[in-house]
Amino acid sequence: MIRRFILLAVLMAVSPLSNAADAQRGESEGRRSEGPRQDNYTNRTALTPENGIQIGNPNARVKVVAYMSMACPECAEFVERSDERLFLSLVRRGVVSVEYRPFVSNGFDLAATMVARCASPRLYFDLTHALLGNQPRWMGRMQGLSDAQRNELRGLPQLAAMQRLATWLELDQIAARNGLPAAELRTCLADQSGLDRIAALQTGAQALGVTRAPSFIVNGQLTDAHDWPALERLIRAAQ
Repeated sequence: MIRRFILLAVLMAVSPLSNAADAQRGESEGRRSEGPRQDNYTNRTALTPENGIQIGNPNARVKVVAYMSMACPECAEFVERSDERLFLSLVRRGVVSVEYRPFVSNGFDLAATMVARCASPRLYFDLTHALLGNQPRWMGRMQGLSDAQRNELRGLPQLAAMQRLATWLELDQIAARNGLPAAELRTCLADQSGLDRIAALQTGAQALGVTRAPSFIVNGQLTDAHDWPALERLIRAAQ
């Protein structure tokens, strides 16, 4: 299981994000895919055997596995820079499939990851991109937690702490705006199996040699790409 010390450590110190990142990404609410079309593979989403979530043609020539952290600015930048070329073009046309797997770095990252994973595969990518697009806002709320709130979190079981964070950081509001009802989210966040699946994915990432987010596997091979320009070059070479 992801160790509780991750949550406790982040309550003691949170690094501020730049104002530039806030201005650039804070207003984004994610990407809505267009209505059903025969050639629109952004409507094809599924849970994979590895417990990642995939979007696109399952038989695509190029299969990308992206290890993502909800709390890393580089992951938010990747989504913003890749959206038009990767998701709205290559994935849509069935050339590339993308599977997201979490790479959790701290407690508020875990809370946001759990919220996203509570969505169905159909809603997952829109919600994940909305959480990343609003990253400066909810991470700013983390920085603003009072001493009393931090002390309360330290005394709670991990699932209860995640539920508190989902409310205090207003992650639940982002989820509701992206199709995940509050009651459904509360039930999901109380389920230990969801936390266990994230822990298993984290262990699997470490076994593969993943050390940071974003990291990318292309057609089964872990690469040294950590941003969209580098990944795009690898996709072009693999087509």
